[in-house]
Amino acid sequence: MKRDRRRNTQESEITTSSPPLYIILLGPPGAGKGTQAWLLAEALGIPQVSSGDLFRENLREGTELGLLAKSYMGRGELVPDEVTVHMVMERLGRPDCEGGVILDGFPRTLPQAAALDEALAHQGHEISVVPLIQVSDETVIERLSGRWICQDCQAMYHTSFNPPRELGRCDRCGGPLDQRPDDQPDTVRNRLLVYYKRTAPLVGYYFAHGILVEIDGEQQIEGVQADLLAAVRGDDHP
Repeated sequence: MKRDRRRNTQESEITTSSPPLYIILLGPPGAGKGTQAWLLAEALGIPQVSSGDLFRENLREGTELGLLAKSYMGRGELVPDEVTVHMVMERLGRPDCEGGVILDGFPRTLPQAAALDEALAHQGHEISVVPLIQVSDETVIERLSGRWICQDCQAMYHTSFNPPRELGRCDRCGGPLDQRPDDQPDTVRNRLLVYYKRTAPLVGYYFAHGILVEIDGEQQIEGVQADLLAAVRGDDHP
């Protein structure tokens, strides 16, 4: 599956004169999106933005959007999509996002994707490319059981595939590493079920928009990263 060349002016290399890159990483839990987003951000010089990090930041700082989200959460309700989209668009409006951004964990649903497209269109922008990191269910279960996350900067590691230099400590900031409760094997299958119900329909949505690129997520980290860079730069991809 190849991405349509929607941007006729897009160069094969990323330059300062290129339009902003808005990249969405798709894939099931355990596909390595967090690790790959971090590596891609380092390679391209644009920030990685996680919806989970945005919620924590707004709640911690007591922003208007954070307080609004907290009011829904306090009633046991889901935070409306428009609140989440406003958080994302506020983040995309900061100076470090002038060259683009890598979205990790957002959008998660078709209504969120449509709302994001509309918000970007109002600013004269659009999603550049949507890499889909594909891995089997069996691989997901194997990977999640060894995944560890920095409690401070949210960098991701794996005991087999991407171990930290120092056991239990983050290479980036030195923070402590921990394993999320939902990465335990007995909860992984339910997470996959939720993914197939809510997020997997985005595959068809972005394919129809001509910006989806399938990436073999069963490769080594370096191979996945090379394919991601090729997808972003518009190189031919098998």
